[in-house]
Amino acid sequence: MTHKIAILGASGYTGAELVRLISQHPKIEITALSADRKAGMEMAQVFPHLRHLPLPTLCKIGEIDFSQIDLCFCALPHKTSQEVISALPKTLKIVDLSADFRLRDPAAYEKWYGNPHSALELQKEAVYGLTEFYRDDIKSARLVAGTGCNAATGLFALRPLISAGVIDLDEIILDLKCAVSGAGRSLKEGLLHAELSEGYNAYAVGGTHRHVGEFDQEFSAVAGRVVQIQFTPHLMPANRGILATAYVQGDAQVIYDTFVAAYADEPFIELLPFGEAPSTHHVRGSNFCHIGVAADRIEGRVIVIAALDNLTKGSSGQALQNANLMLGESETMGLMMAPLFP
Repeated sequence: MTHKIAILGASGYTGAELVRLISQHPKIEITALSADRKAGMEMAQVFPHLRHLPLPTLCKIGEIDFSQIDLCFCALPHKTSQEVISALPKTLKIVDLSADFRLRDPAAYEKWYGNPHSALELQKEAVYGLTEFYRDDIKSARLVAGTGCNAATGLFALRPLISAGVIDLDEIILDLKCAVSGAGRSLKEGLLHAELSEGYNAYAVGGTHRHVGEFDQEFSAVAGRVVQIQFTPHLMPANRGILATAYVQGDAQVIYDTFVAAYADEPFIELLPFGEAPSTHHVRGSNFCHIGVAADRIEGRVIVIAALDNLTKGSSGQALQNANLMLGESETMGLMMAPLFP
């Protein structure tokens, strides 16, 4: 059986990544692609690297016949996404890549995104899309909320440790470097080549990054108490990739063994040999996340490092992984491609 899907917001980086991944999927057919400002254009005009694919012409959302769609990927900006999804058929399966349904608490959404949530019933219905920890709920879900790419990286590095109680919950530092594609495709002065290249800078300093809301929600839920980490993201002059370094307090071997138990059967999480550190080079263009653990020279302090591709495992690959579950297919279908190197 072939599943017919639509991608809303196909002219952005995550939309293009979805097309790239789905083009090799044996059981999914792209039936509709929307991009309101580029409606009427061919995908090859917007993304020339996809010109070899027989794709539908970009259209406006209102032109799509959703009665012919089995599942819809929504790759629109936050706030826009909740407005669009509210108007879609109530029986349609949806994977949302925006931030609109990640936070369960309406007050938390308003705090981090600056406006009240306008689709509270959908917010209650949505399942958080971190597949490795919510797959059973995702299988039966109608609406899945994809995680933030930074949030996913930090959660893979820390969630099993917090859940198992093997680290000091009040002494967690997460230092994260993200490639520029994580900021999207819109023109921004600070992302111009002359502004960004040959440099490296922190941003959203002091725990102000919006993905902190996801950390607060997920870490506190598994700990059974409030957990607030110290988080500083950095922008690096690269197109793809996230490297997150977590500084925690605990026993290094116990921490490593906790990861072994948590990820032993996970097809996309690769735990490196003890003492080895991952690199963004080794996950580029793939749905894999690599994790390394090393003991610090100071007794009782441990370094955990996680690397993933922000556009794939951090967003579109995760979205397809969730869609596979929602459609009753193998979770890994269309996603086992090797990383691109060099």
